[in-house]
Amino acid sequence: MRKGWSDKKGSFVQYYGSEAVDASALLISITKFLGATDPRMLSTVECIKHELSRDSLVYRYHPEQAADDGLRSQEGVFSPCSFWLAEALANAGQLEEARLILENVFTYANHLGLYAEEIGPTGEALGNYPQAFTHLSLITACHTVDQALNNPMMRYRSREFNLFAPGRV
Repeated sequence: MRKGWSDKKGSFVQYYGSEAVDASALLISITKFLGATDPRMLSTVECIKHELSRDSLVYRYHPEQAADDGLRSQEGVFSPCSFWLAEALANAGQLEEARLILENVFTYANHLGLYAEEIGPTGEALGNYPQAFTHLSLITACHTVDQALNNPMMRYRSREFNLFAPGRV
């Protein structure tokens, strides 16, 4: 917990001593290693949204900062990360934003509802196709968002965070 956190970034990072943000940190709350509303987790989610998200799609990391392949390659958005973000937001009670992310990511499926490993800059499917890891992330995110939307306490908590205020969406 101490070595994987960056005070400078206000986020959990890719590896000990790094300042590189990695969307796999969203799994910290999804796996219940840390609570979804823990201030460090909320800050990590915001950092990931700010640094790695583009129109609801989430890059796993910035290759130029922390490439794990040694190639400094150009990457598409890593499809599971977008679903992880929606799930992390739903777990934190940010239901409207989670739902909107899911709805946007749904538009990147093909005519059979299948997803590739990555989504390219113009929406094209890249990498392994179809990818089971992506679809598992889709299923768990949809289940979590659905459960939260149907839970009166979560809906109340969402209003408490003022997510349904006019002009918010």
